[in-house]
Amino acid sequence: MLLALALAPSAAVAGRAAPARRLALAPCTLRSSDALQLVKAECGRLPVAENPADPRGRQIRLAVAVVPAVSTVARPDPLFVLAGGPGEAAGTFYASVASAFALIHRDRDIVLVDQRGTGGSNALTCPHGHARGTDAGPPTSAEIARQAEQCLAHLRTHAHVRYYTTDLAVDDLDRVRAALGYRQIDLYGSSYGTVVAQEYLRRFPARVRSMILDGVVPPQLPIGAMSAISAQQALERILAACAAAASCRARFGDPLRDYAQVSAALAAHPVALTVSDPTRGTPVRMRLTSYQFGQVLRLASYTPALAALLPLDLHAATDGNYAPLAGQFLLIDRLYSGAVAVGMNNTVVCSEDVPFYRVTAAQRTEMRSTFLGTAPLRELQTVCALWPKGPVGVAFHAPLHSDVPVLLLSGGDDPITPPRYAAEAARGYPNSLSVVVPRFGHGQLLDPCMDRIMAQFIVRASVAGLDTGCIQALQPMPFFLTLNGPGP
Repeated sequence: MLLALALAPSAAVAGRAAPARRLALAPCTLRSSDALQLVKAECGRLPVAENPADPRGRQIRLAVAVVPAVSTVARPDPLFVLAGGPGEAAGTFYASVASAFALIHRDRDIVLVDQRGTGGSNALTCPHGHARGTDAGPPTSAEIARQAEQCLAHLRTHAHVRYYTTDLAVDDLDRVRAALGYRQIDLYGSSYGTVVAQEYLRRFPARVRSMILDGVVPPQLPIGAMSAISAQQALERILAACAAAASCRARFGDPLRDYAQVSAALAAHPVALTVSDPTRGTPVRMRLTSYQFGQVLRLASYTPALAALLPLDLHAATDGNYAPLAGQFLLIDRLYSGAVAVGMNNTVVCSEDVPFYRVTAAQRTEMRSTFLGTAPLRELQTVCALWPKGPVGVAFHAPLHSDVPVLLLSGGDDPITPPRYAAEAARGYPNSLSVVVPRFGHGQLLDPCMDRIMAQFIVRASVAGLDTGCIQALQPMPFFLTLNGPGP
């Protein structure tokens, strides 16, 4: 991530006419999760009923931020940025990627709403999140159920968790739009944010001018059931790309063979070792298991930068050096364990996805041969057996059809929302363009030249004549041949 410090003047200072707002805003600073990236904004709180059927009951105060356009002649339609997860806060997400929106931000307000249950909007955070510790193997069903019950007991003090679904969050978004005085808006959604964006379009079609979907989930597809299979396919494509590159093949031979060897070794005997904590520098005594190895492989395939290290790390492990893989696990554990509000994630997934899974015996058999196995599916089904379910619209999983201009972005090696998902969604959007970036992972927002493509699309609100030629020149980070980096 690049350090982004956006200093945007308020509408009053810039001298342009602001929309008629019913929500008071005051200067504030948005921070990325590591607090290294800062964005100046104007923030407010919008009260909404937790349970819409009980408007006099508990109120949620939605955290709303507006990053005012730089231009004194700003366009009337802002860009609403919707984060992924489910469970990531929009304000935190935007602070880490603000540079990607700089061209759009020149003449459009950026609006950020922490979705109910995330960030500053009554976050449904659970003690310890998903963290498993440095010596833990895969959690048992009993452990998973116990953690979910403990989380529910903690959250009952300040939330009825069933009222944190996408269905209700979409109503919140439109209340924010109205309170800020915008008549029509543009949408950018990342990963799960594409679900929110499309449901908003379904419910409020006249309010949407254009939409960017990045890491696309088609409405008709419950997400997560096939994640182990998609992750395995992405990993195999990454390692095959190394084998197809002369320098990588000369250095490592066949990385798929190394992967198989390391997988078998860790399945037989977890490895105890001491490594340096990548964020603190202190020594950490840990045990590397197949479970932790799977987390490294899954998250490494999300981004080209981490994928570039995989052949080197796997080859080192075949020689008995597991420290690089262990260090990767610690880094992932530190960076991601608190990034998602687990309670909100559970409500969304257990209400909107898991009840609609239709997993065949053949698919379960295929999952067992993947590095994740059936554990992700088992964990979801165990949690959802006891987690309260919330309201879901009757048309939520129906195919969506709209003439609104839509730009769909996919990575060719995306382990969770592969390009075929975008192709499925695009069938309902006659005025759309699907852009696939070969050999890139999940989320194309920070890819070189993507900021120009998105800005061009938002200005035109059309895919006609959109110049995406720069995509052809994009190459992921070359594979590291040594710790010093790629070869010459």
